[in-house]
Amino acid sequence: MQAGASLKLLRMSPRKVRLVADMIRGKGVEEALKTLRFAQRAASLPLKKLIESAVANAENNHGLDIDTLWVREIRVDEGPTLKRFRPRAQGRAFRVRKRTSHVSVVLAER
Repeated sequence: MQAGASLKLLRMSPRKVRLVADMIRGKGVEEALKTLRFAQRAASLPLKKLIESAVANAENNHGLDIDTLWVREIRVDEGPTLKRFRPRAQGRAFRVRKRTSHVSVVLAER
């Protein structure tokens, strides 16, 4: 049995989020949460909350045992990009692209 959760429009670059997602892919839920707790990356807090949400979904909606859950799949996709402009020298403007991410996680029983 599987359970999942998703996080849309995370205001963080997908490249930075994937670095943290790769650390927890395939691990047990307890080990993944410990890894995220001590990871010194900004993306670790939103991913930790997402894993906790998926665990709550598994327990309450599907009646799964939380001790046997593991991270079967975690996917980080690119969301819409916010386009902003910064003033530069001699009246020019440079584009700043503020990237967003869509993250989805699937937990399964062992």
